[in-house]
Amino acid sequence: MKRSHWSIPYVVFLAIFVVLPLLLVMVYAFQDGEGHFTLANITRFFSDSDALGTFAVSLEVAIENTLICILIGYPAAWILANKDLNRSAVTIILFIMPMWINALMRTLATAEIFNMLGIPLGKGTLLFGMVYDYLPFMIYPIYNVLVKLDRSYLEAAQDLGATPWKVFWKVTVPLSMPGVTSGVLMVFMPTVSTFAISEFLTNNKIKLFGTIIQENINSSMWNYGAALAFIMLIIIGITTMFSDDNENAEEALI
Repeated sequence: MKRSHWSIPYVVFLAIFVVLPLLLVMVYAFQDGEGHFTLANITRFFSDSDALGTFAVSLEVAIENTLICILIGYPAAWILANKDLNRSAVTIILFIMPMWINALMRTLATAEIFNMLGIPLGKGTLLFGMVYDYLPFMIYPIYNVLVKLDRSYLEAAQDLGATPWKVFWKVTVPLSMPGVTSGVLMVFMPTVSTFAISEFLTNNKIKLFGTIIQENINSSMWNYGAALAFIMLIIIGITTMFSDDNENAEEALI
């Protein structure tokens, strides 16, 4: 039996659970209720003030959440990867433990804490919940890059007279950018498309793009909901291509 045959189950799995759903999204996005080809679902998005406004709010929340996650996550990842500051694997496990719990359960628990404390639900509680849920997805890509960083680069910079601060900004940060890029993708795009977190942590006062998709699907407006999902896929694809180009450019510079 050839080694390539071992990949057959994975190919079948990808075909059924990845390729087929994406094809169905595309088919529904370019069909009307009677199954005829149309571009009306796509063009409707650009004239739908509610969808455009929600998309703008989603981008705003996603940018804010991503920036907060970077500000908190990068120092945390740097400390975890620094053997002088972190000598125990227990610290790393503590960051992983929240991810063992279902995200919906974590969100419900967070909302209940705010209710117990009498804190009104709104954008502040939404960002808190977003950061709480997505921070590990920012920390670990950066940590994985930092922990594998060739220390000889840092030592060479120190030998050339660079201060610890300059070593960090001129060597560590540029070399860790692939991890930052991966973290941004893993935080930014899910934030735009999520709906459960905003629903529970704002009492549905703030709608994100995922909420619009959910509402259309629940209202049996499959075609328009699929069109909105397709637009999200296009944005994710473009963002991923740009991130790959940036990583290739950084590797070329290094």
